[in-house]
Amino acid sequence: MTHVFVAPHPDDVALSCGGLVASLRELGQNVTILTVFSGNGSAAGLTAYQREALGFGTKAVWPTTEAFNRENVAADQAVGPAATAPYLAAADRLDATQADADAAAKRFWQRSSWYRRADIHNRPLAGQALIDEVPQQGAVLTTELVEAKMAGDLMAARRLEDERYAYFAEASIVFLDLPDAVFRGYEGDEQLLGAPRADDGAPVDLVVQEIARLEPQKVYLPLGIGGHVDHQLVRAAGVALLELGRRWVMPDPEYAGIVTFYEDFPYAWWNGFGRLADLPAGALAGLPGDVALTPEFADITETVERKIMGLTLYESQLERLFGGKDPMGDAVRGFGTRVAGLAGRSGFAERYWATAKL
Repeated sequence: MTHVFVAPHPDDVALSCGGLVASLRELGQNVTILTVFSGNGSAAGLTAYQREALGFGTKAVWPTTEAFNRENVAADQAVGPAATAPYLAAADRLDATQADADAAAKRFWQRSSWYRRADIHNRPLAGQALIDEVPQQGAVLTTELVEAKMAGDLMAARRLEDERYAYFAEASIVFLDLPDAVFRGYEGDEQLLGAPRADDGAPVDLVVQEIARLEPQKVYLPLGIGGHVDHQLVRAAGVALLELGRRWVMPDPEYAGIVTFYEDFPYAWWNGFGRLADLPAGALAGLPGDVALTPEFADITETVERKIMGLTLYESQLERLFGGKDPMGDAVRGFGTRVAGLAGRSGFAERYWATAKL
């Protein structure tokens, strides 16, 4: 089962959904993080690398290994001429068998791997066509990002943190690299936490395109608690997903029951969010009339410490958001306890708002 968590910025999924992500991976579920506003320029779409780095269904790929490459394993004993060699010892037979083994192994890891890093040999086997011309797809800490971070590029640093978290969480990650609100001209809290400008629409088409290609069974998007403009725009993309199935010509997939909204942490903690009525008026105005939102609680008692550990990877944000690592841990535990209390439970929990047709 594939779960896609849509993050307005690097760190939003770890902050709001880190406990559930850890639980899903322990169950062997596929998790993909789709980070929308991870760019600092005017790029409006994906690069060739970003598109090609997506694997089968999700960006889950096979681990770094050469175990299935026969050329790296010496023979136990010398093999004689092909004419007298056993059937499977002939060079062409071995290459063909190795090619089948490579393909089978890669298909297996694409579907079930707990890893996201790839080390592709980037050469054809058994005379087959070279499928992949980009080595190290999905690798974290790419040279370009590291150099950009060293040059003082803040968004490069944040994206590196997001990649480290995905590696830590055993999740796959996709960056849309749309420019953050501050690069689109928003200044100060009044604008960043206010209504989106009329000329700054939600990236509905791009988000829908990526979600449709990933074919998830569950999609998680922010409620927009706190009112950050980027969170509002991603929420609008989620609401738009719920409308797709109502097109009378070639209807799209029905996303009611698939789309789920998460509570934006730490905004929900700071604002004392308790119910949907606490959202600003009109926040969910585009929600179809025949779709209801119902609360569901994820018990993260067993994974809350892993959530906290994952958040320590976002070093650039800890001081600004919480005042350091220890206060962050206290806030995560405090919020988790409060949410669990809303469900009448002990321990720690995250709350999600699932969609369903009336």
